[in-house]
Amino acid sequence: MAPSPSVSRQNDSAQPLTSPSNRQQHKRPNVHLNQDPSTSETDGSSYTELYPGPQSYVDRLQAEDGPLKVEDGNMYLPPVVESVSSFKPSRYQSSLMPKENKPLEVGILRRVKELLAELDPRSAAKHITKADCMVARILDVTPEVQKRMGVSSGMELLTLPHGQQLRLDLLERFQTMATMFAVDVLGCTGTNEERAGLLHKIIQIAAELKSTMGNMFGFAAVMRALELPQVARLEQTWMTLRQRHTEGAILYDKTLRPFMKSLNEGRESCPLSNTTFPHVLPLLCLLEKSMAGGEGTEPWDMVEVGVDVVMFHLGAARTFAQLGGIYCSNAENKLQGFQEQAEVLELFLTDFQMRLLWGSRGAEEKQALRYAKFDQVLTALSNKLEPPVRTH
Repeated sequence: MAPSPSVSRQNDSAQPLTSPSNRQQHKRPNVHLNQDPSTSETDGSSYTELYPGPQSYVDRLQAEDGPLKVEDGNMYLPPVVESVSSFKPSRYQSSLMPKENKPLEVGILRRVKELLAELDPRSAAKHITKADCMVARILDVTPEVQKRMGVSSGMELLTLPHGQQLRLDLLERFQTMATMFAVDVLGCTGTNEERAGLLHKIIQIAAELKSTMGNMFGFAAVMRALELPQVARLEQTWMTLRQRHTEGAILYDKTLRPFMKSLNEGRESCPLSNTTFPHVLPLLCLLEKSMAGGEGTEPWDMVEVGVDVVMFHLGAARTFAQLGGIYCSNAENKLQGFQEQAEVLELFLTDFQMRLLWGSRGAEEKQALRYAKFDQVLTALSNKLEPPVRTH
């Protein structure tokens, strides 16, 4: 695994290749640039920008002098390539569920609905943002974690080859969060008015994530729940929303949906001063295409969208990598003085959601199998609420 660009830059700054004085510190023969390569040693014992020999300069320094160091004494080691998910649902312990549970247990679902019903949209958005930023390593990243990553922020790690596991974890979190909100709607077997009220609240949470918290990752996950085919097809529920909660319906149709579409197509950007978590979902799907689950096509899958959309998101990735510190500062400012509720925060933890949706055993199954099974569950719940019209 090649070292990340960040590590390479640090190494370069520690040992500039163009500085003769630095090479002399390591007792390397100083070969002049105009020297004939045929007269120099060819066993790799000398270094010149024109004729580096069989080993790279950094490789030789690491082999002969040990790890590279900088002036303040910090040691730079190769980053750790993670291969295991940070989510451990089978080991997860919660006051809201027993050690072992079945998928969608009624008692747990009831408690989840109670907590969500008591929660105001802004508080929900803050709890979601706190959990999102912890998983993405935007907040509370210790020096030890930074050393293992080889970079200072998860926003840079997810753009690098050895950041694959973080990308997969974020895709898992996105899908699981969207599914949980969809279950909240589809599991509401009361009246259309009750479901419409729930839709209205979820729309308000999405608006808070977008505007107040600047969390585009959480915003995209909540919007995904509302746009799932099983939720979008509930015509009676949406009609009741437009009748009883007109302002929420207008907000969704005229502001949130167009904004989400523009983000995906690269026609919209978020003000840096307000962003805690940028819109990384297109990048995650592009880099981990085979692992991106879920129904529906993404904008870059459609014929009418050209390569310019892909190039926009790849270009945006460079910006994300550079601005990790700013996202961290923004998140800290927006969560300053925030008193989280332990039980509410649990609702938005991926380990808890995986246990809630798939049970203590099912949560350990392969991702593709879990998603396929639950897609069938969502369809069954949706058809039970509003049976499909049969055409003769």
